[in-house]
Amino acid sequence: MKPMADMNCTFDQHGDPNGDRLLLQVLWDDLRSRREFLTSPYLPACFAFLIHILLCSPFLVFEALGCLWPRIHFYRISRNAEPLGLCLQRWVDCFWRIFIKYLTTILPASALYQRVRNPIFPELAPSWRVLIAEVIVCLLLFDALFFIWHYSMHRVPWLYRMVHQAHHQNRITFALIAQDASPAELLSLQVLALTSAWVVGCHPLSEALFHLLNTWLAVEDHCGYDLPWALHRLLPCFGGAPFHQAHHHVYRGNYAPYFRHWDWLCGTYLRVREEAGRKHGGRTMRRRRRRRKSLVSDGVCAGHACVKIYASNEAIK
Repeated sequence: MKPMADMNCTFDQHGDPNGDRLLLQVLWDDLRSRREFLTSPYLPACFAFLIHILLCSPFLVFEALGCLWPRIHFYRISRNAEPLGLCLQRWVDCFWRIFIKYLTTILPASALYQRVRNPIFPELAPSWRVLIAEVIVCLLLFDALFFIWHYSMHRVPWLYRMVHQAHHQNRITFALIAQDASPAELLSLQVLALTSAWVVGCHPLSEALFHLLNTWLAVEDHCGYDLPWALHRLLPCFGGAPFHQAHHHVYRGNYAPYFRHWDWLCGTYLRVREEAGRKHGGRTMRRRRRRRKSLVSDGVCAGHACVKIYASNEAIK
């Protein structure tokens, strides 16, 4: 594996600064001029929190409009509509949970990391092709690392209780819960994302775009809407919100965050419609069995009552 410094040298060897990277070079030069601001110890946590809230806000608008325009509920994966007041209360409670965890855990940890790291600011920006390639490789690597970690949390009972259980308190997903997890899990996801970018040896611009896309994909996976323009409809290799909500429904399977291939290869893939049907069908069958048992028990009780009445009548005679 090449060290990060060697990987960054590739940006000085390929591409013409006046060619396909011109716009990126202008953007990168502007960012490099703000180096002191970019290396602020509190910037990463504050930026991550604000970006998460901003990316979630369109789905909050969807929730509010759904009360006025019921057709929006057609795109909800779970068709159970809620009153607007209850929906807003759910979002507010989730917001404060995430805010407190960022304030008490993510902010101090990221500030410490920023103080000890030695960020590299190369002179040249990456070309568009390098930028896109690095972001894709980072997403694939993060997807693989997250799959292993997520699967482990579900298979090891104490890991699930101590780290992952807090995230599964929301059986019906909505956008904001993408980061509604325990402090330990939030830190672990930050470590996985930073590790992915370090292994790939990303240019800082590529790394920033990767973190931005990573946040958006997590929000879209938890949004609770199967929208016609969602990424999984444009690119079937992505699982999307239906894929991940199936995991929240049954607490197993579909462990990968974004792509489907690891669950296919490892036998943990849940077919969303079949699993939903099995879930609802299983619930219906259980209701039928309980109803059948109650009818049988009522019949047995009625039979015993008839025998007692007959015996008493015989005794009177």
